[in-house]
Amino acid sequence: MNMHLPQPTKAQIRRECRDYIFITFGLVLYALAWAAFLLPYQITTGGTTGIGAIIFYSTGFPIQYSYFLINAFLMIFAIKILGPRFSIKTGYAILMLTFLLAYFQRLIVGDDGKAPLLLGEGQDFMACLIGSIMCGTGLGIVFNCNGSTGGTDIIAAIVHKYRDITLGRMIMACDVVIISSCYFIFQDWRRVIFGFVTLFVIGFVLDYVVNTARRSVQFFIFSKEYEKIADHISRDAHRGVTVLNGTGWYSKQEVKVLVVLAYKRQSVEIFRLVKDIDPNAFISQSSVIGVYGEGFDRLKVK
Repeated sequence: MNMHLPQPTKAQIRRECRDYIFITFGLVLYALAWAAFLLPYQITTGGTTGIGAIIFYSTGFPIQYSYFLINAFLMIFAIKILGPRFSIKTGYAILMLTFLLAYFQRLIVGDDGKAPLLLGEGQDFMACLIGSIMCGTGLGIVFNCNGSTGGTDIIAAIVHKYRDITLGRMIMACDVVIISSCYFIFQDWRRVIFGFVTLFVIGFVLDYVVNTARRSVQFFIFSKEYEKIADHISRDAHRGVTVLNGTGWYSKQEVKVLVVLAYKRQSVEIFRLVKDIDPNAFISQSSVIGVYGEGFDRLKVK
């Protein structure tokens, strides 16, 4: 009996293509931040890119080669332990980031053949902030598309599979060890301090980008014209509507309550729609982070 794998739908293909386009854009931001701001000012941070930066500062060995070799070694274990599904987008991100790191370092070169200090001498802290913001934004875009740049993510995922240690805590522990090692190699607290500042800013921006992309709102709408409102929200705003039966405790009358989940950017559209139908409608809006299911994010469980 022949077993045929289900063919992906057009929607699934479009979604995967969109993911890879956005992952590539996020990696461009990340690589540009390193080439233009972090490497010229000799700033490091966590992850395998941070390890590659430390090797580059101490020996001159290109950061992209260190990054690729370390991740290639880790990917061998990831495929065996975590399975091939984990490795597809991660492998793409590793190869693409290796290329982009090399490309931007060749692109941003001064007359002396070295990377120029774009912000001028003594602007280390500003370079640290700008580079960190760009790195955090790039990583946030990659993570929103269920991608990964490998490195400590792979280590954390492997450890998490066998030990009751959260991914975030394991990644943080790896990054602290990497940044702290700067002092033993260079005997310079400046590198360590800037490394932790970079790590903090990247984490803050990454969380902001990820949570902003998932920010949604929830509406409770009370109106006698609930049928018209529900029809228009479903047809014009393309959002699902749930009708609940309720009782007004003061009036003791039966009421219909519309429950609507939508993206925050659709709030004004829904308010205008309700107002046009019933200006006296009672509406409650609340912020919701993380809505999963039909019409929203896919439920992702690793």
